[in-house]
Amino acid sequence: MKILFLVYHGFSDYSGISKKIHYQVKGLRENGHDVRLCYYAFSPEGHRCRYIDGQVIQDYGKGRLAAVRQRVDYRCVYDYCLREGIAFVYARSFHNANPFLIRFFRRLRSKGIVAVTEIPTYPYDSEYTHDYGWSVRLGVFINKQYRQQLAQTMSAIVTFSDEQEIFGQQTIRISNGVDMDSTPLHPAFPQLSNPLHLIGVAEVHYWHGFDRLIAGLGVYYQQPSKVKRDVIFHIVGGVDETYMTGNSKQIGFQTLIDHYSLKDKVIFHGALFGAELDDIFNQCQFAIGSLGRHRSGISRIKTLKNREYATRGIPFIYSEQDEDFDHQFYVLKAPADESPINICDIIDFVDSQSWNPMVIRHSVDHLSWKVQMQEVVESVFPTHQLKE
Repeated sequence: MKILFLVYHGFSDYSGISKKIHYQVKGLRENGHDVRLCYYAFSPEGHRCRYIDGQVIQDYGKGRLAAVRQRVDYRCVYDYCLREGIAFVYARSFHNANPFLIRFFRRLRSKGIVAVTEIPTYPYDSEYTHDYGWSVRLGVFINKQYRQQLAQTMSAIVTFSDEQEIFGQQTIRISNGVDMDSTPLHPAFPQLSNPLHLIGVAEVHYWHGFDRLIAGLGVYYQQPSKVKRDVIFHIVGGVDETYMTGNSKQIGFQTLIDHYSLKDKVIFHGALFGAELDDIFNQCQFAIGSLGRHRSGISRIKTLKNREYATRGIPFIYSEQDEDFDHQFYVLKAPADESPINICDIIDFVDSQSWNPMVIRHSVDHLSWKVQMQEVVESVFPTHQLKE
């Protein structure tokens, strides 16, 4: 089947979202589908362009008019779908519903082209706060006005939540997947390692709750009688200044570091990928997932990060509900509240057994993107149709 995977933004080597999209495309191709990846990015000359597999299909030019055109003009994508015989469009929501996008998908449907939209996180309204600028808030407002109409142009909404219906449309419920080929296995590490190194990887937002871990370190070091050994927290990924100084959703990282004198206990590495990221992972014995999803009104979610940690073979902690991991032996659950994370609990958990990274990895074999993406295809096109 010919599939167009539609993304409304570009890619970054440092972005977990970018990696995920490429893994999804790879998973579809591993199932024998002919997949074209359509995305929007800037050309080397600074032009706003829409691409398919690296080839420009529309150059919108420069300036404000070009910025507007790329948001409202999807004719090039529509023409490409008709010209190339695309049967299925898999779109990834950018919270960008508007009348022009609705018209585009209605035109596709009128030609017999099936479409679904993936909503990566749901619900998501509370992720947008007054801390965002006016342009973001305007976009959110427009999206709210039209997202239900956009959903009705789809055959289904793909979700990683347990919701059976989103914006009045039926859902296809899958898990975020893993790609074994691109994720190196963590080396085995000895028990009672000193110091104990923790790693949290994210483009940091308040719902990651890393401030709870830093506060936990502060409480731990303030009680000398409980200090079993040094614990170092490595944060890998972009950290906006508002998270360093604090905002309406969380205490600032730097505020906590200064208050508890943790200068040498919390290390910010910035965005890393490839061998540099692997080197930091291989120093660490325990990973930090999301500790603040309750702040954005989410209790159940299947995050990419949990799956990456498991694929690497490293034990980890998180506070939400994730049915793929809640009962796994290598997971430590944190309470979904604002309490500092208990560092002694992490130390005791890490020391509770010898960890075999390969055993942890094998526990997520069924979460490969090949399996997850084929579930989407077969939900929209029954197996007998695929064989015709």
